[in-house]
Amino acid sequence: MASIVISATDGSGTFSAYVHTPKTKPTGVVVLIQEIFGVNQAMRDTAAWVADMGFIAVCPDLFWRIEPGIDITDKTDAEWKRAFELFQAFDQVKGIEDLKATVAAARKMDGANGKVGTMGYCLGGRLAFMMAEQSDSDVNISYYGVGLDGLLADAGKVTKPLLIHIADKDEYFPAEGRAKVVADTAGHPHIRCYNYPNADHAFARVNGIHWDGRSAAIANGRSAEALVAALA
Repeated sequence: MASIVISATDGSGTFSAYVHTPKTKPTGVVVLIQEIFGVNQAMRDTAAWVADMGFIAVCPDLFWRIEPGIDITDKTDAEWKRAFELFQAFDQVKGIEDLKATVAAARKMDGANGKVGTMGYCLGGRLAFMMAEQSDSDVNISYYGVGLDGLLADAGKVTKPLLIHIADKDEYFPAEGRAKVVADTAGHPHIRCYNYPNADHAFARVNGIHWDGRSAAIANGRSAEALVAALA
């Protein structure tokens, strides 16, 4: 696999993005938005799945301003501690700037057809929701995003398809907040919420400790349909 280098729009430097390309081109690009564990094996495996569907997968290193190249798992207490430290230090405003720069670069990649979507997990799920409100990406998909109820004031700015996958047993997103997201987005012309019974946070993390095969398969199928409709 390969990587590309993207220039930050604030002039503070450059950051890398992992790239997995499909056999067929031209095609759309899916910008994958990392969890709090960096661009790790789970994200690379997800990129391989996206490429297998026929899209170019691009996964930018959003922690580069803190420490480039973070690649940890959910398997040890030490890694969890480090992941939460990174989450607390992460500047979400700058993260959105970097994602917008990634989307702009993705539209012009060799083999790309100009259409770009985002798909994020955990922290990335929150950022995908924010990208739906703040960017020109053609489709956005949020897996178990955290604190989405605090972003609802700008839901009216969403003009492209936004899928929200919600874990019914999400330990990091209280039930009251999840219910508010579902209620407040009901009837929105571009937003679709899906709830996954008995699924915990990170139910679709490849080889993760909370992997739920049934919920992941259903959510991933819905995501695939949305990506094909918007980017093919």
